Order: sequence, then C-alpha cells, then structure tokens
Amino acid sequence: MLLADLLARGTALLAAAGIESAQVDAELLAAHVLGISRGELQSKLIAEFEIDNTSGIEELMQKRSERIPLQHLTGVGFFRNLSLQVGPGVFIPRPETEVVTELAIQALRAVPDEPIAVDLCTGSGAIAISMATEVPNSKVFAWELNPASENLLRRNISANGDAVELVMGDISQEHQLFAELAGRVDVVISNPPYIPSGAIPVDVEVQLHEPKLALYGGADGMDIMKIVSRRALQLLKPGGFLVVEHADSQAKIVADLFQSDGWTKISDHQDLTGRDRATTAYKAF
Repeated sequence: MLLADLLARGTALLAAAGIESAQVDAELLAAHVLGISRGELQSKLIAEFEIDNTSGIEELMQKRSERIPLQHLTGVGFFRNLSLQVGPGVFIPRPETEVVTELAIQALRAVPDEPIAVDLCTGSGAIAISMATEVPNSKVFAWELNPASENLLRRNISANGDAVELVMGDISQEHQLFAELAGRVDVVISNPPYIPSGAIPVDVEVQLHEPKLALYGGADGMDIMKIVSRRALQLLKPGGFLVVEHADSQAKIVADLFQSDGWTKISDHQDLTGRDRATTAYKAF
C-alpha cells in the first residue's frame, strides 16, 4: 500500500473520532513506527513510498481514535528543547506551560552567580529540567507527590544530565519542606493541580488518561495553589520570584490569594493565545 493512502485512511479515522490534529497525529504515529522523523516521512510521501506491513501503524491509529493520547502511544512528549519520556500516570507537558517556564528562566538568568530554583508539582520534570539545562549555572530542585510518575520522572532527569535534585513527597506536610533551602531560593515555579473538583476537562484525553492527582485542586481548584503560596514564602529569599500556572478564569482568584498572603508586585501573564495563563509575584523584603 502507498504510504500516502495509509495516511489518508488514518487521518480520516482520527478526524471522525473528533481529533482536531488528525493529519499531524497520523503522520507522527507512522513516523514513530517507521523509526524516522516527520520530515523524513514527508520525503517518502513525495517519493510515493510503498509500505508492505501496515499493521503496526494501523494499530496505533486505532488506539489514537479511541482518544488514547498521542504521547502515550509514542512514549515521548516534547517541551521547549526537551524530548521527555511520558506514559500513563505522568502528566503530559503542554505548550502553554513553555511560556510559563520562560518567565522562571528569565528570572533565573537575571540572578548572578549560582541561582537556586524549586519546581513544585514537577510531573514529568519538564519545567525543572528546562531550567537546569537552559540556565546551567543554576541549582534546581523538584518536588512531586505522585508515585506513579516517579520512574519516568527519574529517567527524564537522568537522561538530561542529572541536573535536578528530586524529592518525592507531599508539599502539604511541613516536615517535608526543603529545610536547608528555607530563605535561600531565588525562583519558585509551579504548575499545580488547579481544575475544580466538580469540573469536567474539555479534552477527552485529559478526562480519561491524565492522572487525577495532577488535575484536581479541590472545590475551587485552589487547594494546592494555597499550599504552593505558603511553601514558596518559606523557600524564597526576600525579593525572590514566584510564578504559577492556572486556568484563564482563575487569574483574579490567584491574585487575591497572593495579595492576602503578603506577596508584592503581583502580575498576570497571557499565553500565546491571549489567555491569562500565569501569575507572578515577589516575596517582600
């Protein structure tokens, strides 16, 4: 069968399942099975490449049509300059979080000598590893609660130079604070669970396959955000910088929380689609 015909069938299957990126996903799945890049796949399409055994590609396309995340099928999630291992139990890094991470990276770069950063609720390690690799003079610590993510998280850290120190535990527990870091940290970043417990995520993939610990943050979505605010105040030095990701509808509630906790210079930031995606603040001197 011509590769082009196989991809046309796969694209139609995925589109019928309601997947907006049907053609891209079909091409990425085919490239994954063939062990080539998407660019190389495009070259084979131009050359009218024929494929003898289509079963592997068709199997993955069928699974994708069942709304299993693309990244779970390929085992890879891309984030900024990173290629990360992802799978069931690990929150898949999102493009919008790249913009939030940039705020932390710019703040780290502005600190002389060896800045210290902490990523709370690190998930796949995407944020922490990005900071460590893009600001190589920094010292980065990461904190994660979900034991289902630990194996792949440690692999991602190891594959990127072991530049992140990981602590598994519950940030709501006082005794698990990085005691040696209290008052010494320059930047704290977090993409905490912020979906209200009664809300249903729009994306089917999120509903069915993302770890619940990474999604839901209590009745108003702010349970973990409140803990992040308290922990960041303990960790940061005076004048230290905090950045958090949240839903576009939560900018005001996050700003009000930070104001009540005593943060200064509170600002909201938009993602590339113009939605309020992040809030930053500074610890008072």
